[in-house]
Amino acid sequence: MTQLQYKGTGSANGRTGSRYWRSKSAYLGVMPFLLFSGLFLLYPTWNVVSGAVQDNNGQFSTTVLKEVFNSPIARQAFANSLELSAKTAIVGALLGGLFAWAIATGKPGGVFYKVSVALSSVLAQFGGVMLTFAFLATFGFNGLVSSLAVKFLPNTFLADSTWLYGMTGLSILYTFFQIPLMVLVFLPTLENLKPQWREASDALGGKAYEYWLRVGIPILTPSFVGGALLLFVNSFSAYATANTLINLSDFLTPLEIATALTSETGGSNPAEAKSLSMFMVIVVVIVMSLYALLRRKVSKWEQKR
Repeated sequence: MTQLQYKGTGSANGRTGSRYWRSKSAYLGVMPFLLFSGLFLLYPTWNVVSGAVQDNNGQFSTTVLKEVFNSPIARQAFANSLELSAKTAIVGALLGGLFAWAIATGKPGGVFYKVSVALSSVLAQFGGVMLTFAFLATFGFNGLVSSLAVKFLPNTFLADSTWLYGMTGLSILYTFFQIPLMVLVFLPTLENLKPQWREASDALGGKAYEYWLRVGIPILTPSFVGGALLLFVNSFSAYATANTLINLSDFLTPLEIATALTSETGGSNPAEAKSLSMFMVIVVVIVMSLYALLRRKVSKWEQKR
């Protein structure tokens, strides 16, 4: 009887026991995530990469890819996208990091903390048409601030709204939603700094700048740089804000892609759009790979703290 139980039943079999199924059922929790990633991330990426080496008839060809790579217009749009993303990522990371530090040094769970985190969560998603309308109503040609500046401060830049409709204005708009995103990303790292480390540094005779140079900055740098990379990708892929403010098809790569897909004059070129998208995917993959490496360092530190 004991021999039969050993051979065919229970967890000792290794295949039909409850322990075996418990270990396999743990993977069921990630199935919805894998399905979602496959449908809305992996498949579109594969569609873009495979479509970049095809013509509009579905035949294998690298002609369109080479044309896009050698196009001065496409290169300038790509350069503008990189410049805009780099500028807003750096400024957003610096200002967002300072705001996050101000929140972290305040009373934990206080009114200021709760309001700041709630506003950051809302403003990080405040983009597109809503953000453009807010700035146009404030700084546009007939905006509130510009109208007042024409009457009382005619010699200032506020009286001339042309700055809003170029790279400067677009950079300001992008930075507006980059700052709260950096607050949300960087705040947990600041909160993980133990006050005992500062106390130990002071007890050993260390000064404030020595603590930050030897303890604070080395610990915060991976998370800060990772947040800046995340802001870069966020700005690099943004579309709605630039489309509603500038609406120039060859100014940024996302706008150029939209024009290639939805041309109203019959000049749509899906192959060109996929080729442009593939170059964007390459940049995003490189940046997010660096971000993943930095996050791995931060995760190890958070687990050891």
